[in-house]
Amino acid sequence: MNDKRPVNLNLVAFKWPLPAIASVLHRISGLAIFIMIPFVLWALQASLTSPASFDALQLALTCIPAKLVMWVIMAGLIYHFVAGIKHLLIDMGIGETIEGAQRMAYIVLGSSALLMIAAGVWIW
Repeated sequence: MNDKRPVNLNLVAFKWPLPAIASVLHRISGLAIFIMIPFVLWALQASLTSPASFDALQLALTCIPAKLVMWVIMAGLIYHFVAGIKHLLIDMGIGETIEGAQRMAYIVLGSSALLMIAAGVWIW
């Protein structure tokens, strides 16, 4: 038997289709949201403890690293939300073809990028 299949697959060498990239980014954004939950809960707790802690949190969130963390959280939420809407549309039978999946991946990536830029402008 002459088996010419590769023993170890090199995932970097594959040409990933755009819908696959969008799907992987959806999973990564979900993981990022999950990892950022402690920061969000801490900020919520600090904002609700007292007026003094709210003022301290408001002052802490004016520095560049805190704004970057806020933008990363917002970017993850935005992408995950938009890609989730895409999955709901697919569940309804819209965009199930290869061409539809390609078109929806472009829409998700483009609209997410625009919304992330808008979030960055709003935060800064």
